Amino acid sequence: MSAGPTAAAPSRVDAVARRARAATAAGFAAQGFVYALLLTSLEQLKDRYGIDDGQITLVVLGVCVMAALGTVAADRVARGAAGSRGVLAAGLCTLAVAVALVSVAPGFGLLAASFAVYGVGLGLVDAGTNMQAVSVQRVYGRSLLTTFYAAWSVGGIAGAVLVSVTAGRVPIEPAAVVLWSGILVAAVAAALVAAAGWHGGTTPAGGAAAPEAQGAVPWGPVLLLGLGVVAYYVADTAVSTWSTIYLGDVLDATSRVAPLGYAAYLATTLVSRVVGDPLVRRYGRGVVVRVGALVGAAGLLLVVVAPGSPLALAGFALTGAGLGVLAPLCFSAAGSLAPGHADAVVARLNVFNYVGAVLGGVLVGAIGTGSTLRAGFVVPVLLVVAVAVVAPRFGHRRDPDRAGPLEPAAGPAPVTPTGPAVDGPAS
Repeated sequence: MSAGPTAAAPSRVDAVARRARAATAAGFAAQGFVYALLLTSLEQLKDRYGIDDGQITLVVLGVCVMAALGTVAADRVARGAAGSRGVLAAGLCTLAVAVALVSVAPGFGLLAASFAVYGVGLGLVDAGTNMQAVSVQRVYGRSLLTTFYAAWSVGGIAGAVLVSVTAGRVPIEPAAVVLWSGILVAAVAAALVAAAGWHGGTTPAGGAAAPEAQGAVPWGPVLLLGLGVVAYYVADTAVSTWSTIYLGDVLDATSRVAPLGYAAYLATTLVSRVVGDPLVRRYGRGVVVRVGALVGAAGLLLVVVAPGSPLALAGFALTGAGLGVLAPLCFSAAGSLAPGHADAVVARLNVFNYVGAVLGGVLVGAIGTGSTLRAGFVVPVLLVVAVAVVAPRFGHRRDPDRAGPLEPAAGPAPVTPTGPAVDGPAS
């Protein structure tokens, strides 16, 4: 490789990066699609196997535990020759296998084992998509993470709609039809990632890696970002798990109105992610995180005090509009902590995803069981307000990860770390 980039290098790298960006977006969309298929098919699976809510709760907890183990495995795999591209491709293949097992499981035992396999795949895909997204964003030199998460939202909405339109309208079991569509989508995305996922270094073309890049990943800033991830997933899981029950049982909404809370949340989450990256480029990551957290907290508070379903629906919509940008910008900030160790930082941060999911699904429900779901929704309000307080630490730069044109390489190469501050050096 020459000391500096040749005239043709930027265009060649741009073509590679564009393909990697498309492949990574496909991975996000496939993940959202499969997740929505399984989540919205749980009622049909309960009927098929004659199981109750308690058994479903145990399965969901098992998925979270196995996903955390999958994230730990992702960190180790990413250090090898396959890199994060291999992590994501392997994770998508694991999802396809798991969904196939779920669709043919003859009893609850194999169903639970199949969901355990799904959990491992979920952890690999969660980590792999964020690793790839952070790498591609660094190549582009501008905020891209919220757009990638928008692809996840599109996939999730498509999966939920598919389950809805096929229920009772196909000649064979609807769950089997939609689950096999998930296998196809995951397999196609895995092939795209394997063929076009980013597998280059993170050193600017012609640049030299500094010895300090081999230093340890700072834990303090990771824990700070972990607060943001936990807050988001507590709120997200609380809304996805309990919004329909809250509207129906607490606010006496009809069976047609009750599911609209989650639908409103998903729709505004998608909108916020579509506009999130342009807002970061204009105002900076810290400002967008603070405003998003405050808007999300206001939405959750509206849900808590709502006297009826119309105001609660508005609250769920406002929650999505604010919190949709939170998780992607946490991972965006993680990519600035130590670019030479970005995969390791992302893998560690991703563990907080499952901490939040467990707290959102279990703690909110436990509080609701002991008193009321109104009180349960206070938990994410407090966490999101805490994120708003520390938001300036997420960074002030409009283009948070500018690194210049990058040369594709056979394996990862370290760069000079930005130090312990989450926002990194000014560009």
